[in-house]
Amino acid sequence: MPPTAGSGTIRSNTQLLLQTPLCSLHRYKAVWLIFFILGLGTLLPWNFFMTAREYFISRLGDPEETSHVGNQTVPPSYLQSVFDNFMTLCAMVPLLLFTCLNSFIHQRIPQQIRISGSLVAIGLVFLVTAIMVKVPMEPLPFFVFTMISIVFINSFGAILQSSLFGLAGLLPVSYTAPIMSGQGLAGTFAALAMIFSIAIGAQQPESFIGYFTTACVTIVLAIISYVILPHMLWVLALSVCFVFTVTIGVFPAITANVSTVLGEGNKWGLYFIPVSCFLLFNVFDWTGRSLTALFTWPGMDSCLLPVMVVLRVIFVPLFMLCNVQPRYYLPVVFSHDAWYIIFMIFFSISNGYLASLCMCFGPKKVLVHEAETAGAVMAFFLSLGLALGAALSFLVRMLI
Repeated sequence: MPPTAGSGTIRSNTQLLLQTPLCSLHRYKAVWLIFFILGLGTLLPWNFFMTAREYFISRLGDPEETSHVGNQTVPPSYLQSVFDNFMTLCAMVPLLLFTCLNSFIHQRIPQQIRISGSLVAIGLVFLVTAIMVKVPMEPLPFFVFTMISIVFINSFGAILQSSLFGLAGLLPVSYTAPIMSGQGLAGTFAALAMIFSIAIGAQQPESFIGYFTTACVTIVLAIISYVILPHMLWVLALSVCFVFTVTIGVFPAITANVSTVLGEGNKWGLYFIPVSCFLLFNVFDWTGRSLTALFTWPGMDSCLLPVMVVLRVIFVPLFMLCNVQPRYYLPVVFSHDAWYIIFMIFFSISNGYLASLCMCFGPKKVLVHEAETAGAVMAFFLSLGLALGAALSFLVRMLI
């Protein structure tokens, strides 16, 4: 059989992976992590819907019957009683059908379109689901909308899973293990996300916006991972973009709105934000940038660098749970000023250090005559991170 566009694309990507320095230990670990994230993305959407069943069921109750009964126990409506059955049916049937369909279309539709297109489609479904949390809807239309969403995510999930295993099958056998491991973590990740949302006050349906947004972020991470898979010179560019996306996502839109609990009736209230927010950030950001002149750890080819960059996202929920005022949904967990100051120190020094490392290493990852172009690309991604962070700050502020 003559090679098709899809098989040729897979073969070229595979050759690129095997013929470049990916054979080194650091490159192997980076690719292993990417396949792990992609494996996580295959089963995560279904697990997020399944774990959030209480939210869906709560919106399927009969509002008239609820208002008449009052504080007494309300018997489940018909839609509530059949939700689990229909949810399972709308998940498993499309999963089976589209897994079979993928065996026929994989030679006609390029692998990039099948994988990236499926991830984008699943991400859009979760984005719409997060928006629908704020949209009032009668039980029956909401039931139909939910079932259609489940059909969509499992249809595209089937294509994604089959295509991903097909890609891994063209690589050494060790690359299938991270996919399986990522799939195994999907259910645990969804359950922990739900537990965390409950712990911070997710009893109100509006708080599920953050829960479904977490799934969107994970899908975006899987898309980015797939895009950079055959272009490992782009890791540092995306890393510096992510550093500043996280930083501008909370600074100063969130951090400058934190109120002190020690400044009532004294001058500390006047100096709290100028000192604890702006002065501390700039001093320790400068400190982090200066540290790269003394040592550059982790190394240029270490997969630990992008991992450290991604871990900075933890500062977003940490600052959201500080004493940001005004607030509508989330409780204040870290009310004392000391927590805020500690977070700010690590937040700013990591911003300066990791951003500086990425900008220093970027031009060194290419040939000498390409160094100037690489520097320009790094500067573009730095600016892109600033713009994305500014956009993210609106969403973060809404969730508080």
